Amino acid sequence: MISIIVPCYNEEACIDIFYKAIKDVSSNMLDKYGETMEVIFVNDGSSDRTIELVKELASKDEMIKYISFSRNFGKEAAIYAGISRSQGDYVAIMDADLQDPPALLPQMYEAVKSGEYDSAATRRVTRKGEPPIRSFFARRFYKIMNKMTRTEMVDGARDYRLMNRKFADAILSLGEYNRFSKGLFGWVGFKTKWIEFENVERSAGETKWSFWKLLVYALDGVVAFTTAPLVISVFVGFIFAFAAFVFLAFIVIRKLMFGDPVAGWASTISVILFIGGIQMLFIGIVGEYLSKTYLEVKKRPIYILDETNTEEYKINK
Repeated sequence: MISIIVPCYNEEACIDIFYKAIKDVSSNMLDKYGETMEVIFVNDGSSDRTIELVKELASKDEMIKYISFSRNFGKEAAIYAGISRSQGDYVAIMDADLQDPPALLPQMYEAVKSGEYDSAATRRVTRKGEPPIRSFFARRFYKIMNKMTRTEMVDGARDYRLMNRKFADAILSLGEYNRFSKGLFGWVGFKTKWIEFENVERSAGETKWSFWKLLVYALDGVVAFTTAPLVISVFVGFIFAFAAFVFLAFIVIRKLMFGDPVAGWASTISVILFIGGIQMLFIGIVGEYLSKTYLEVKKRPIYILDETNTEEYKINK
């Protein structure tokens, strides 16, 4: 069986469209490969009729499962919840807006079924329809991350992938509260086949990812997978401390040899403000790492379940 995890946050406009598309793929997968499907919609605290529509589908089609959170916990929590309650030999993650083409599933399945790969992941080769500023910063993010961390992060990678059970269990074994799936998928290793496709616009509704949310998400990824900012802060601090020592020595020598008063009040204040700004920046970086540690040691659950028609998957069953 193949388990399809579908995180949903206010996706009532997409539910029926997605269901029709995945139903067609399900029939093809059954006819061609003999594989059945379960589709697990994860309602991430939606304020619209998402969960009502999903329940209606579940009452008519036993293939449809659902998980509903007590509030919005974020897409990362939804992905974890879906995997933790999936029963399939293979697990796939897809968005409900059809930006992850269901038609790619057979190709992904064949790659993993062959045994040569443990997962088949997708990446966009174009960002057509996406705001240029967002595309620019997204590409810069992947370049920076690949230089700062040894975990592979592929430019244009989507969360859309198909995993075998070994890969899915490895993801479940990472019980951290602050999750960044794009990094976790690379961190666990195993062999991954990358499948490229051109960007597909949403089938309906509007994106829930604003530029600010994407920026915060990117910062979460940096903090989760590299300590490079902390190392950089040490080097920058050393450079400024050395420069300050040289400047101080210059002033003292100038005063002793020439007796000149120390001039340049405006430039001195500018330097103080600049160095103060750098200090505040790196204190903020340290604070970000500390805040993540604070959230981890609380040991709060990744999500709170409201209702479901699924059973929890046991890794060691």
